[in-house]
Amino acid sequence: MAMATLVVAPLSLTSYPHSHSLRLLNPRTPSRRSSTHGPLSVSAMADTVLVTGAGGRTGQIVYKKLKERAEQYVARGLVRTEESKEKIGGSDDVFIGDIRYAESIVPVFQGIDALIILTSAVPKMKPGFDPSKGERPEFYFEEASFPEQVDWIGQKNQIDAAKAVGVKHIVLVGSMGGTDINNPLNNIGNGKILVWKRKAEQYLADSGIPYTIIRAGGLQDKEGGLRELLVGVNDELVKTGNRTIARPDVAEVCIQALQFEEAKFKAFDLASKPEGSGTPTKDFKALFAQITARF
Repeated sequence: MAMATLVVAPLSLTSYPHSHSLRLLNPRTPSRRSSTHGPLSVSAMADTVLVTGAGGRTGQIVYKKLKERAEQYVARGLVRTEESKEKIGGSDDVFIGDIRYAESIVPVFQGIDALIILTSAVPKMKPGFDPSKGERPEFYFEEASFPEQVDWIGQKNQIDAAKAVGVKHIVLVGSMGGTDINNPLNNIGNGKILVWKRKAEQYLADSGIPYTIIRAGGLQDKEGGLRELLVGVNDELVKTGNRTIARPDVAEVCIQALQFEEAKFKAFDLASKPEGSGTPTKDFKALFAQITARF
């Protein structure tokens, strides 16, 4: 897994015209750790993995898991705001940038070996909703934060930046349901979010970079590692009763995908059986081997 080391040089990016320009907070994070105590250890050869969307509910878990496996990985996070940075500990390996503007994120990609994309447009609820009156909530996307800008342009910018530095693997987390243009998720805020996610997935599949596309089912804030995971293609899992998955399980699959050749150049839907039904998944190599679809 040896790869030439690229070091992020000290830069000043405050001159960028966008309010969410990247601020390099630890410009000397290398992709390989150095050792002054004899032969290189396993940790000295750890891959640097950038997690984008690291301030999100799933992104936080991925970032934390990588930090816990310091003998294998050097974690690096990308968030959009100072608030998000502080929310995940405020470490020097967390950077602030805006994926919608390609030039603002290029520096943080220097020296990375792998990329895990967990960015997504997030709708907001319109004020005035009163459930006691039987009303249904309405949602909207903020200006310039529609799925087209975030899930398509933003993800394309990340893929391009990763390709430019020669990353070895990109893991992209999307959503199940993308084969159905009439999926209700596309109607939220008139954003057509699954359409734009699918477009970014296709761009990644055509990029030539080894990839794993994980189309997760409904995300649940539950403990991970307790359920049997299920993989499928073309939204076949949507038609079953198993269409949800715990966020920590998605996070674990993201990291496990970096370790196995069986996960490369594959795209799949991901859900789980209910807790207590089936056997909790431990053999991820076997899980990835079930998949044959490239897209």
